[in-house]
Amino acid sequence: MTLREPQGRRARAVGWGALGVLLILVAWEVYKFLGPAEGFVVGAISGQTGSGVMLLPRTNDRAMPHIWDMVARLFQSTSGGDTPPLIVPVVTAALTTLGIAAVGWLIGVTVGALLGLVMQRWRLAEWGLLPWIVVSQTVPLIAFAPLIASIGSQVDRAGTIPWPQWLSVAIIASYLAFFPVAVGVLRGLEAPDRIHLDLMRTYAAGYWATLFRLRLPAAVPHLLPALRLAAANAVVGAVVAEVSIGMRGGIGRMLIQLAGQGSSDPAAPWGPTFGSIALGLVAAGSVALIGVGLKNYRRGEAAA
Repeated sequence: MTLREPQGRRARAVGWGALGVLLILVAWEVYKFLGPAEGFVVGAISGQTGSGVMLLPRTNDRAMPHIWDMVARLFQSTSGGDTPPLIVPVVTAALTTLGIAAVGWLIGVTVGALLGLVMQRWRLAEWGLLPWIVVSQTVPLIAFAPLIASIGSQVDRAGTIPWPQWLSVAIIASYLAFFPVAVGVLRGLEAPDRIHLDLMRTYAAGYWATLFRLRLPAAVPHLLPALRLAAANAVVGAVVAEVSIGMRGGIGRMLIQLAGQGSSDPAAPWGPTFGSIALGLVAAGSVALIGVGLKNYRRGEAAA
């Protein structure tokens, strides 16, 4: 394989990604142009607002602003007067959430990696832990977040350990981040072929030598996609947690605040929405930089 082949593959991947985004933007504007202004409702009862089932969303400017209006709103005053453009508080809030999500990602990666190591080392641990790890992801985050916030506030009031509100958000973000890492580490450490494991035994290599010289290098193609998915999950968890516990300063709280102004300023809520999307891309892209130093171990990399 020549050096140009992976470069060409990356260029095609970027091109297809850009084309996908462009198609979404085009589909948005096409539907806004062709769709019904008040949507299409089935089973509506005359004189009763909100009755029936809406099959097609509304396309009026209040419910579905033009894309160029959303972009232009980013560079307009946040709330009139001398307030800065909307993009300034969006970036500030996004950076706050990104920092909290990074802490949650680190916690999730640490916990997930330890769980994966334990499950790979002892089969009984895998049988006992893996079903619960899978079941844990079915717990609604919006119900789990207030519980963590309540525990954190009690610990903080006790005075033994300081527990700022952002730490609760980071713990909640780690709850979503640890799952793909645990599964990725488990599958990656089990990836070496039997013949390679037998070869290490003929060299009288112990568990730790086999782990560092064979299992961990073989786990890289499984681990990198898991780390990228964990980064995106940490961002989602941080945003949802900020909304659930009412933490100020982050992009989640800003989403709620501007959504309340949607009727009078329909393009404004899309500012923090774009910020949340950018957060996920930055988080996943930052983790992708780890793969640059591990390019020699990425043959047959698994899909995220």
